[in-house]
Amino acid sequence: MSFKRTFATMLRVLKQLRHDHRTLALILFVPSILLIILSYVFEQNSRVFDGIAPLILGIIPFTLMFIVTSVAVLRERTSGTLERLLISPASRLDILFGYAGAFALLAFLQASIASFFTIVVFNVPIAGSTVSLLTIAVLAGMLGMSLGLFFSAYAKNEFQAVQFMPAFVLPQFLTCGLFTPRDDMASFLRYFSDVMPITYVVEAMKEIKTHTAWTGNLSFDVAVIVGFVMVALILGAYSLKPR
Repeated sequence: MSFKRTFATMLRVLKQLRHDHRTLALILFVPSILLIILSYVFEQNSRVFDGIAPLILGIIPFTLMFIVTSVAVLRERTSGTLERLLISPASRLDILFGYAGAFALLAFLQASIASFFTIVVFNVPIAGSTVSLLTIAVLAGMLGMSLGLFFSAYAKNEFQAVQFMPAFVLPQFLTCGLFTPRDDMASFLRYFSDVMPITYVVEAMKEIKTHTAWTGNLSFDVAVIVGFVMVALILGAYSLKPR
């Protein structure tokens, strides 16, 4: 693995995205816009908004980065760009971490803007630190990025890539504990949520919202999220091969 080649790949991806203004707007500003809409939805019940806003702050970055990454990498495959990279001196790890670095930077910017709106503009009470909140939001975006990169290998066109959204992401929304405590769900749904990544993003956000200190449960949630990211990246590296 070469840092120089990884950095060059990351710069190339960022330069491409710089000219795609709609994608940049989707990544950077849509989470904040959705939070603004949600604040008006619960205008007469601010306690409900204060309760779910931090959880949404974890879910929206995951979803957007999943969609954007899967479509962007698939576009690289279908255009032949990825094929040319794979026969270049750059290794699969150089290419993989180049993509990951570019989208991780965007995930950080996205999470920073959305966290600013959550804490400063909407004044949502958070017991934990702002750094902890931002860390989980960034990890949520990186989780969506890594899974989007992995799933892009199993789609032949952009329409199929988007189909993974209702098939893989939406069931997790219903069982992650956003709408009702997981202990109140049917047992088979609890087992399903135990192995789904969004569950641990939501649990981590709950810990930050209610605890001032960094707890053992939060450390466990972070470890699981990082584990999912690393496994998805490893599987994504394996999927990066010439066709």
